[in-house]
Amino acid sequence: MKNYNFLFIILLGITLSNCGDTKKGENSLFTFDNANYKAKYLPQDAVELGVLNTNSKEIDSIVFFVNDKKVGSTKGLNKLSFPLKDRKLGYQNLKATVYFGGDNSDATARIELVSNIQPKLLKYTIINTFAHDTASFTEGLEFHKDTLYESTGLNGKSYFRKYDYKTGKVFKQVELDSKYFGEGITFINNKMYQLTWQSKVGFIYNKNTLKLEKTFAFDKDIEGWGMTNDGKYIYQSDGTEKIWKMDPTNQKLIDNINVYSADSKIKSVNELEFIDGKFYVNVWQKDAIAIVNPANGAVEGILDMSGLRKLSHIKPGDVLNGIAYNPKTKTIFVTGKNWDKMFEIKISE
Repeated sequence: MKNYNFLFIILLGITLSNCGDTKKGENSLFTFDNANYKAKYLPQDAVELGVLNTNSKEIDSIVFFVNDKKVGSTKGLNKLSFPLKDRKLGYQNLKATVYFGGDNSDATARIELVSNIQPKLLKYTIINTFAHDTASFTEGLEFHKDTLYESTGLNGKSYFRKYDYKTGKVFKQVELDSKYFGEGITFINNKMYQLTWQSKVGFIYNKNTLKLEKTFAFDKDIEGWGMTNDGKYIYQSDGTEKIWKMDPTNQKLIDNINVYSADSKIKSVNELEFIDGKFYVNVWQKDAIAIVNPANGAVEGILDMSGLRKLSHIKPGDVLNGIAYNPKTKTIFVTGKNWDKMFEIKISE
């Protein structure tokens, strides 16, 4: 296998986190005893939760919280060891509510949990090459019943289409209002869902007629980027390191994970595809696909797709974007914005 550092070259979208950021609480009575906290923690670690009593108060008890969820309590100034195993990666916000003399006060701190997995550099084999419409500013790509659907962006030029990828024949195309910049799509519960970029609205269409049935507002102040589903929930990216989990019945965002490659966040997560229990994600402006564990956000594998650029007639700004899994052939289709080709590939270690 190639040197691990090469993986970081592939994923130059990585943003290193600030070392030693423990976000000391501003409470004047108590602070977290964080002198020995590490800059970054691994899932096999445990963090010792305790407070400093610089004002010599008579402590009755302390209740500890991690990300606003109670994780335990102690009597007096006793500390609590909290294991980080099985937690989602990213910042863990710590809080201690200290009870003393009939009163209480909070102390806060923050630690960063990073991945302990070194991603594998995966290989791919090109099975077929197909023509791709160079006017398509690809944002979303998905198969539904062996038929390919593609959504595109840019205000005034956004549409989605259902077409034969072998011949390029368009069966149906739906134009978006010029005020919308189209983004990712996904099919679930006999509907097709679509995001827009900065308008903070999404659309729900009848899967058979592709007629608009509902417009919904994002319930978080985020952008719309990629979209996929696992058969029960929808997942969407917002251009950061986050992948959000949506309930398709009410379009509410109910959870999220942070994508990490080893000890670094992967910013600009874009197009998504859910394949065999893993997220396959494009990293915006990088010729790479990261394979992500949906449980915790850890990157487990990386596909260097830079070789595809040499096989296409594309400009430097025409970035890789578009991942679609065809369950019938068990192959993956990839393309990019304004690319002249789409590639059918199989992946191996």
